[in-house]
Amino acid sequence: MTTTTASPFAIRTKEILDTLAGAGQTKILQTIDSPMDATVTMIDEDGSRHERICMCSNNYLGLANHPAVIEAGIEALRTYGAGTASVRFICGTFTPHHALEKTIATYMGTEAAYTFVSCWNATEALFPTVCEPGDIIISDELNHACIIDAMRLTPVIKKGVKKGIYKHSDMNSAREILEKAKNNPEITGQIWLITDGIFSMEGDIANLPELRILCDQYNALLVVDDSHAHGVLGKTGRGTHEHYGMCAPLASPGSSFASPGLPGEVSRSDGGGLPSSTSPASSQTEGVFAPRPYSPENGTVDIFTGTLGKGLGGGAGGFIAASQQLIDLIIQRGRPTLFSNALPVTVAASANAAIQTLMNEPDRVQRLRDITTYCRQQIKSKTDFEVLDSPTAICPIIVGPTEKAIAMSKQLLEHNIFVIGFGHPVVPEGEARLRIQMSAAHTEAHVDQLVEALKKL
Repeated sequence: MTTTTASPFAIRTKEILDTLAGAGQTKILQTIDSPMDATVTMIDEDGSRHERICMCSNNYLGLANHPAVIEAGIEALRTYGAGTASVRFICGTFTPHHALEKTIATYMGTEAAYTFVSCWNATEALFPTVCEPGDIIISDELNHACIIDAMRLTPVIKKGVKKGIYKHSDMNSAREILEKAKNNPEITGQIWLITDGIFSMEGDIANLPELRILCDQYNALLVVDDSHAHGVLGKTGRGTHEHYGMCAPLASPGSSFASPGLPGEVSRSDGGGLPSSTSPASSQTEGVFAPRPYSPENGTVDIFTGTLGKGLGGGAGGFIAASQQLIDLIIQRGRPTLFSNALPVTVAASANAAIQTLMNEPDRVQRLRDITTYCRQQIKSKTDFEVLDSPTAICPIIVGPTEKAIAMSKQLLEHNIFVIGFGHPVVPEGEARLRIQMSAAHTEAHVDQLVEALKKL
């Protein structure tokens, strides 16, 4: 018999959706009908088409529509077909997977790498696999949601794993949590400390040198999710660790990546010693956050998680890059790779081409840096808005209430500027923002059009 009584799920879901609509906080799926690039063709709800400047994508290097990246995917599609039809350990490992993982390991400066269908997938594979009862995972409070959820999941799978949270980029707070872990009799195993390389909502960068020092003092392993730093930080775009001189330069200056690459040396802007506590987002272009040349004394990052869906082609996929031993454990025990299909081969081939393009065309990294600097300067000098400072391609404008950010995003669409407003629960209530994301494909003319639109809000 069919009942007409609404289920508890239907009642509470309607309440949630009605509340969001009443507060002007409903998210709208914007439709693109063209390749991802500096400009895109959008189809509005009324069916009308508009050419708009896209300033909210993660396509930092403009590689999503690069001919070499596209052709690599097409060729793999022809050669290997549309799908893997299996998990990796059964019959889902193809030649392009090995090629991509070798490229990632070289690019990141690690012994090995292993791919997943997303960085979220990779992060959820990492801690539940490598942690055991008596371990503790310590995290920056503003780390990405995939890290938060992986930390929530791990103690469910491995009962006895502890968690600790330190204040955002506060080295005193991190030291305090580490000290408590050291003196906690229930923590008898490994200490894991994880941070984003670039924090996606603030656009600021982690203090990896000081975190490395703390990890060494407390025998902790340093884990970095560098998803927003691929192609953005470091002279050749290898990430936050290259920015801080924490990875050895690739050999053979002027040669192609396959030979194996370009030097990763970064220039130094000396800001003196490392303070015990730092203030995020306040001039992150000098002092403790300044780029520095490679030195073995700087230390290294133990484990990376990363994405292939942002600067490295913008397609899909994620990875763990670490020691061969850790990767071997992931292959043997990581549930997301044991029970979920492999990364599609066409995506693997495109990502491999994107990384090689990056390493063979390092001028893309500088172009991104230059256009981002121009954007920040123009917003500050020609509008009433304040944009947070950082050396990254993320330019947040804090506007306050969530509904205001969403309304401003809609207004910008009327001026053919595509920028998304982010509010609660993605960011704390009252700190909603327009998150402008720059690409090496953008021009000064694109920025000028953005600024003119902002002036009309």
